[in-house]
Amino acid sequence: MPRILLSGNSAIGEGAIRAGCQCYFGYPITPQNELTEYMATHLSRRKGCSFIQAESELSAINMVYGASVAGVRVMTSSSSPGISLKQEGISYLAACQLPAVIVNMSRGGPGLGSISATQSDYFQSTRGGGHGDYRTIVLAPSSVQELADLTHRAFDLADRYLIPVIILGDSMLGQMMEPVEFHHEVPRRLPVRDQALRGAHGRASRFVKTFTSKPTELEEINWSLFRRYRLIEKKETTCESSLVDDAELVVVAFGIAARIAKGAIRKARSNGLKVGLLRPVTLWPFPSEQVKKTAARTKHFLVFEMNMGQMVEDVKLALDGAGEVGFYGRPGGVIPTPSEVFRVVSREYYQRGLSIER
Repeated sequence: MPRILLSGNSAIGEGAIRAGCQCYFGYPITPQNELTEYMATHLSRRKGCSFIQAESELSAINMVYGASVAGVRVMTSSSSPGISLKQEGISYLAACQLPAVIVNMSRGGPGLGSISATQSDYFQSTRGGGHGDYRTIVLAPSSVQELADLTHRAFDLADRYLIPVIILGDSMLGQMMEPVEFHHEVPRRLPVRDQALRGAHGRASRFVKTFTSKPTELEEINWSLFRRYRLIEKKETTCESSLVDDAELVVVAFGIAARIAKGAIRKARSNGLKVGLLRPVTLWPFPSEQVKKTAARTKHFLVFEMNMGQMVEDVKLALDGAGEVGFYGRPGGVIPTPSEVFRVVSREYYQRGLSIER
């Protein structure tokens, strides 16, 4: 399969089409407009597929709800404030156990902020974002190739667990261009989910709704969701580790920050500092067990994020006091360089009195 030079946004679009996405509903907002443009150009050419630029983010997410009820693979995308507007609809998708893929190419905030790359939507994505006891699977790519691969995985996970899946990127990932190899052809036909509403000929009518006046019924719905979330935590947690076997200091970073951290760690290693990396690929479910296992080898951790410290809370919860956790972040949309992160890593390393490899 030849490699194709694509931007991150376009790679998601092509990955979605090859995953069998049949409907896309969106509304323009930078820095993800190239994805909307890609779907407008390519998805609408395919028989039986629909692209609609909705009149608002609210309309787009409710169109997603309708298409998912009908049993098709459906996607929407936006950026931070647009995702905020979609939260009610995402809560409804979760309540009705409807699969969908939602892409957030995040930008600086709060408010309109700027279109610069940040990771300040971690809390919104991993804590549900909307009202009620629910979760969404959250995937955090760190390259254009991974954007394509995880988009395919997102559709499979959404259908397997009947859950909304969020792909959390940022403006840097969305705009950068890298060679991409696609491992899947566009499927000729996808099976229709048993729960899909395609007419009631020969059977009793079914209804998809979130409201119930019976507290016991609502409680059972929430327990059912809870059991599914525990299964997802058991089976779908993913984390990349690099150079942690002998590391005295472990950097924990996700997404584009992990790319930057890898450059810093290479420089640290060349200077005799035994530094490793843990990169959560699933932000929810968070790889708590892998963090705990790493604490059996070292007690020294440094969380690097492009925000004011959000994932650091999950790292501390996972360690439960079993490690010393430092934090470094740039919250305003300024993209740190590997050299800058290396200086922070070096300072942490020496301040903690860790040994240098001779």
